Amino acid sequence: MHTILLVEDERWVRTSIRRTVERTGLAFEVKHECSNGLEALDWLKDHPVDLILADIRMPVMDGLTFVKQLQSGGQKQSVIMVSGHDDFTFVRQSLRSGVFDYLLKPVEVEEMKDCLSKWTDHCAPSVEPEPRKLYKDPMEMSPIEQVIEYIKTKLPGDITLTDAAAAVHLNPCYLSQLFKQQMNQTFLDYVLKLRMDEAERLLAHTSLRISEIAYRLGYLDLSYFSNSFKRIKRKTPSEFRKSFQ
Repeated sequence: MHTILLVEDERWVRTSIRRTVERTGLAFEVKHECSNGLEALDWLKDHPVDLILADIRMPVMDGLTFVKQLQSGGQKQSVIMVSGHDDFTFVRQSLRSGVFDYLLKPVEVEEMKDCLSKWTDHCAPSVEPEPRKLYKDPMEMSPIEQVIEYIKTKLPGDITLTDAAAAVHLNPCYLSQLFKQQMNQTFLDYVLKLRMDEAERLLAHTSLRISEIAYRLGYLDLSYFSNSFKRIKRKTPSEFRKSFQ
């Protein structure tokens, strides 16, 4: 029995696709369902499957980004895209991303049967049983490390989550969740800490006035800068400078 992971944000559509797979009469079973690509990546860390059926448009992480993350992590499952959009652009993007096939909703039983049969003929014979393998940690891929490098090159200038996401070609919402998951802090808190580390260095090793340091770090409001510094360093800038001296 070949196992399938179904990734689709609408629950009733997942139910419909699951029943369509069952009605083909082929040796396939939907082992698990996920509502978006990020959830699917997390589940795949500990659960192997033979085939993935994924919607192309989903919140948090869309189907194309999901496929790219799979490939980056070394996963070898075939992916069949299922979409409600009869648009050649989507088809072309999917095929270029390395998906096995592309189905349009609503998927008829015969269409599903033909697609799964084709997958069996082309892919199943070459699939060897493998020991359980963990999905590669996202930190081993490039997104978070690239974001950190991007932040460092932009400091002390203004840095936004949207700009950082664009720099590494990720959805801002997905990057925000991934960053918090891997760094145990939010994107904004991480940037703030780097700013305050730089402020600490300037307070300790230069004779710049506190107002000048604040301005260098992009703060026009001195009191806001002082409050931010105290929240991170537990002392006001002037208290830190005195204690350091």
